[in-house]
Formats: sequence, structure tokens, C-alpha cells
Amino acid sequence: MAWDFETDPEFQAKLDWANTFVREEVEPLDLVFPHQQFVPLDGARRKIIDPLKAEVRKQGLWATHLGPDLGGQGFGQLKLALLNEILGRSSWAPIVFGCQAPDTGNAEIIAHFGTDEQKERYLRPLLEGEVFSSYSMTEPQAGADPAQFTTRAVRDGDDWVINGWKFFSSNAKTASFLIVMVVTDPDVSAYKGMSMFLVPTDTPGVEIVRNVGLYGEPMNGGSHALIHYNDVRVPNSALLGGAGQAFAIAQTRLGGGRIHHAMRTIGLAQKAIDMMCERALSRETAGSKLSDKQFVQGYIADSYAQLVQFRLFVLYTAWEIDKYNDYKKVRKDIATAKIVMPTVLHDIAWRAMQVHGALGTTNEMPFFTMIHGAGVMGLADGPTEVHKGTVAKQVLRDYEPTDDVWPTEWIPRKQEAARAKFAEYLEHEVGNL
Repeated sequence: MAWDFETDPEFQAKLDWANTFVREEVEPLDLVFPHQQFVPLDGARRKIIDPLKAEVRKQGLWATHLGPDLGGQGFGQLKLALLNEILGRSSWAPIVFGCQAPDTGNAEIIAHFGTDEQKERYLRPLLEGEVFSSYSMTEPQAGADPAQFTTRAVRDGDDWVINGWKFFSSNAKTASFLIVMVVTDPDVSAYKGMSMFLVPTDTPGVEIVRNVGLYGEPMNGGSHALIHYNDVRVPNSALLGGAGQAFAIAQTRLGGGRIHHAMRTIGLAQKAIDMMCERALSRETAGSKLSDKQFVQGYIADSYAQLVQFRLFVLYTAWEIDKYNDYKKVRKDIATAKIVMPTVLHDIAWRAMQVHGALGTTNEMPFFTMIHGAGVMGLADGPTEVHKGTVAKQVLRDYEPTDDVWPTEWIPRKQEAARAKFAEYLEHEVGNL
């Protein structure tokens, strides 16, 4: 029997280095270059960030989610989880360590399903950290429901012509290429009739109509594009993984992305707890420290309990992925982590905000960014409610209905059966009274 909660000393040393490196060298980037992590490097940013990337590579922590043949370390999901909870504290950290979303998921599916030519053209520069990509799946009228997608690709000789609209294609405005999920065979189910294409963003007909911003960002100043694909012509070699394979490819990509979001959320929630505890120990009101107030103690205890349970579950799920190497087999637990994640981050950030009083509600503290991020995480890679349905269906598969009018655990019948089981001893007991 193997059961261990320890990290091997060699990798723990790597984590300790990463922890210090992120705190001292990477987190300041969030303040100096806010919201610029997906803008291609130039000028001062390149001079600062390229040496940081080089140091990460020197430490053997670059793109650790990928195998050595693709420039990574092949550490697996469990080690990635332990690293990502450190990286989750900083918006820039995943970029500096070569494991930022959505590029990690996009790199993974190109690595699994791409041709040699596609890997050379798209994957290699992506892994080098020199370009960004966008996953263009969601549609305005359909959200994330593929059965409602209408964007089409029609064969025309040796080419395909794409027409339709995509919404919330994150980072499209700075991406070098898009992975577009479209209907190629409308006569079969959506799960068998869709395909994916690799489309350079400068292809004629790729029209970014507007860049939708999140709350607090200026109109048309965000990074989530509404894209009109207007007679976009691409060669057959742009097809990723074969016609009709889009849904299977998407599940491979989204499964990994969901658990990676959860990993990073651990670090962000821990950061909120750290700030809450520091504030509680530092501020005094009504004659005593905030940390002496039972209400604040309750906030801290509830936050710790939520995070430690969530962290252990995410690590367990990552361990399952490494063990089975099959996202489908771990689908239930990945979906469960996705369900729990927004609530954990929201609740902890909200409590930390409250402990900071009026200051906590201002843009001089990061709590509303975290709270808003929790809302986004509740929708990214599929709404929480959809994942709840997935989990329930998976759980129910392990059970059978009863045809009896009474439940299996109905006490009167079980009590009668128990008496029958021990009848000999019960009669003997009665006879001796």
C-alpha cells in the first residue's frame, strides 16, 4: 500500500526556489506591467522578462506540463499542481514559466493531434514563448453548447471556407493563430460533425469586431474577442486531428485546462488568506486586535477549512490523471474541482475584503479582482451548472434503483433480518433471563 503526503526533497527544493523567485522577481511585474502578459514582448518588457524565462529554464521548470520531446520536463499533473499553486499568485508567473492558459491547452492538443508540419509551424514557437494563441470555440447564440454552434467550414477543392461568428475568443487580439471549432458535417450529431482548424490571425476574412472587456475594463479594451469569420479560406492542411474529431480533441484540451485553473486558484486563495491574517494581527478596534474577535476567527477558520479541503482534492485529482493518463477516466473529479473552485475563491476573497474594511473594497487592494475572477471561473471551460449535471450523472452510474416500495435501508425490514440472523443467540439469551 502506498499513501504519501510528502513531496520528494529534490522537487521540494525546486518549489522553494520557485516560491522565492515568484515573490521577488515575478509578482512585481503585475504592478509595473498590469494586464500586459499576453502582449508580445518588446522594449523594456523583453529586457526584463527574457532573463527571467532563461532562469526558469536553467532551473528545469519551463513548460513542465509537456514531455522532454516538446521542451518540457514531463513532470506530470501532480508536480504541476504543486508548482501552479505558487504561480497562481501572479498573473505574469505562468508566462514566465511557460504554462499560461489558454496556450497550455492549445499546445497539448497540437502535440497530441497535430501533424509534423503543424507542430513545426505552430507548436514550436508557442513552446518557445514567442507567440500566443487563442481557442475560438464559444458562439454568441450558443455559449459553450456545441449542439447550438452554427459556424461552418465548407470544402472547396483543396481548401475549406469558414463562415460564422465566435465569441469570447480570449487573447485573439494578440494571438498569432486561432484554433477554431466549426461544423463540417451538419447532417450528423454535433459530437461527430465538428472539426478544428489552425487559422493564422492574419488570414483574410478573420475580422475581430470588438474586444470585450471584463468588469472595470474600458469598452472594446478587453481581451475576449467577438470574431466574424467572413469567407476565411484555409488549406486542408489546417485541419487539426481529422474531420469530425473536434469534440474528442476539445475534451482532451478542456479536461486539462479545468484542473490547471483549479491548481492556480489554490495559490490565489492562499494569497487572500495571507492578507486576511496579516490584517487581523495588525489592526485593532474596540479595544483588541481583529484577530481576537470571534467573527474574524470564524472567517479565518472557515477559509482555512475550505482551502485545505479543496487543495487536497485538486492534488488527488492530479494524481489520478498521472496514474490513469486518461482524462475521461477522471472526468467526474475534474468536473467536481471545477464546481468547487469558484466558491472557494469567492468566499475566501470576500472574507479577506471584509477584514480589510473600506480599504478592502478599493482598487488599492486586489480582492474585487479575485471575486470577479471567481465569477469568470464559474463560466470558463463550461458553466458550473453543466459540470454539476456531469458529476451527478457520473455518480449515479454507481447505483441501482430498487423495485421495492421501501428503500433498501428501511429500518424495520433490516431490523427483522438482523433478528433472523442472530435468532439462535437471541433465543438463548431470552431463555436465560
